[in-house]
Amino acid sequence: MCLAIPGQVIELVDEERRLAKVDVAGVRRNVNIALVDAGGVSVGDWVLIHVGFALSKVDEGEALATLELLQRMGEAYEQELADLQASTIE
Repeated sequence: MCLAIPGQVIELVDEERRLAKVDVAGVRRNVNIALVDAGGVSVGDWVLIHVGFALSKVDEGEALATLELLQRMGEAYEQELADLQASTIE
């Protein structure tokens, strides 16, 4: 199962290539922010991430509620975190 999972932007890594480092439940990875960049992405923003791309910005309340719901899914959520941890975008 593939999920869109909320992550918080902790660093804008490469402005030209539109990469930002996000934190998803302690897992930190670079993601491409080009799809949501029109509205501007800043450190501290929350984004929904799928296969290495930020798909949309979400507010913090929605992000935290979604993370709580995903955690209750158990194995699917744990697998998504493991896949995120194994991925690399540079």
